Amino acid sequence: MYSFYVLLAIVIVAAIVGIFEYARHQNRIHSIPIRIHINGTRGKSSVTRLIGAGLRAGGISTVTKVTGTFPRLIIEDGTETYIHRKSSANIIEQLSIVKYAALRKTKALVMECMALQPQYQTITEKHMIHSNIGVMTNVRLDHVDVMGHTLPEIAETLGRTIPENKHLFTSENVIPDILRKMADKRNTVSHITDLHSVTQEEMNGFSYIEHRENVALALAVCQHLEIDRETALKGMYKAVPDAGALMRFTVDAFHKKLFFYNAFAANDPDSTFMVWQKLRDEIGMQGIRIVLLNTRHDRLDRARQLAEMAGKKIREEIDYLILIGQSTEVVETMTTNYGLSKKKIINMGWTTPAKVFEKVLHVTKNMATIVAIGNMGGMGAETAEFFENRSFIKND
Repeated sequence: MYSFYVLLAIVIVAAIVGIFEYARHQNRIHSIPIRIHINGTRGKSSVTRLIGAGLRAGGISTVTKVTGTFPRLIIEDGTETYIHRKSSANIIEQLSIVKYAALRKTKALVMECMALQPQYQTITEKHMIHSNIGVMTNVRLDHVDVMGHTLPEIAETLGRTIPENKHLFTSENVIPDILRKMADKRNTVSHITDLHSVTQEEMNGFSYIEHRENVALALAVCQHLEIDRETALKGMYKAVPDAGALMRFTVDAFHKKLFFYNAFAANDPDSTFMVWQKLRDEIGMQGIRIVLLNTRHDRLDRARQLAEMAGKKIREEIDYLILIGQSTEVVETMTTNYGLSKKKIINMGWTTPAKVFEKVLHVTKNMATIVAIGNMGGMGAETAEFFENRSFIKND
């Protein structure tokens, strides 16, 4: 009986402490006037960085938290630091960021949503962030195991972070009406942006390959906060791109020129195809065209989607599909079943970046454009880093 009362006392004390800490958190988050919560399938990290940079340029003290490829905290002067995690990612992490920003008395907090499961998305918005500006980049088929198997289902999950009685900004162009209806139910004003509102001349100011829809979305948020377009753009040009941003590395090796595009972060089929179209139509692809697909055994559903894209949408446009990573035999079978000629497939499996580089050189006569897709995890990051490092070395 004694142990029962001890346990009961512990539970009561824990409940009181929890209630007290919850109240303290509510005071902290509401002490920050501008709270921006960024969700969506693709482009969250880029848009988070762009908005944060635009707000800083406009003189608004801003703390930005990026989940992205690698978690980062960006403070008021643009300095960023790595967020060390003792274990796997957890939405509780957002509480410490709010506490940090509140103690610094910042005017704006720009937070990338890190929740996947529907219930956690609700908790993050309604109990942690209480955003007065919700941002939805887009709705794409990804994380279908937890978010839903159709675009409307995924929209329903992502839409849980739409605030009530506030503002929603989105660059969604496939099912924008669904998001608008969800916002209407929350009495929230919808702002749907158009990528064509940003000119190519304005895009030329970026030192890396940014997407126009991301810039248009970030600019709309900044202008809503009364930051003029030119000022916001100047800030965005100075922003450090996310590690997963689309980057090009030019490698001169043994009288051959390689153009390596790191598109590992665009790991759903729709976004990956959009990257392919952007490179093909806006930037141009030189030499032979190689798709480098990195796969993971725990992401085979994603690999199947990318295999279908390669086999159905771009099979006539590519010269080679190089498969690296895990379960590549399965992916090879998928790709051929979707129509890609087996003669175009080079299955390297789990290997080293150096051997990937050698294989690319071997199949290249003079020039090649390599588009790396799939997953940053596994072999992805180290392969991209290898090509990046080689871009600073010239071999004759």
